[in-house]
Amino acid sequence: MSDTTADATTGATTVDTRPTKIMYVAEATAHGGRDGYVTSQDGQIALKVAMPPALGGDGSGTNPEQLFAAGFSACFHNALVLVGRRAGFDLTGSTVAAKVGIGPNAQRGYGLAVALSVSLPVLDQGVASKLVDAAHEVCPYSNATRGNIDVTILLG
Repeated sequence: MSDTTADATTGATTVDTRPTKIMYVAEATAHGGRDGYVTSQDGQIALKVAMPPALGGDGSGTNPEQLFAAGFSACFHNALVLVGRRAGFDLTGSTVAAKVGIGPNAQRGYGLAVALSVSLPVLDQGVASKLVDAAHEVCPYSNATRGNIDVTILLG
């Protein structure tokens, strides 16, 4: 089986980033949607969720966008450290912050947009940029979102 396919209409090539083996499965359950709570199967997560004030809620709990931002930033940072280590760089002191925006889309639903802010204070801009590009190819969140939501990466 090939890991790349060509779109018959545009000729664009896409890479198959699906896992070949599942190594871990996370389980979480929502109770009450955006005004309820979420729990994980192992008990590590038990959080109240609430609509943020910008969406008409009282903001008395976390929200799915904050949870997505936390997951994406942690995952991308781990991918960055991995590719940095493979290339022989120590990324001590590096950080990744994520902003996740939500808003209406053209199909009468809602969509997300992500901005990742990467700080690699000990590396020059050229090396840092190459590592960020490599991490964007490795990170499962990047692979899952590629082509269906806008992801902007800011290197500073």
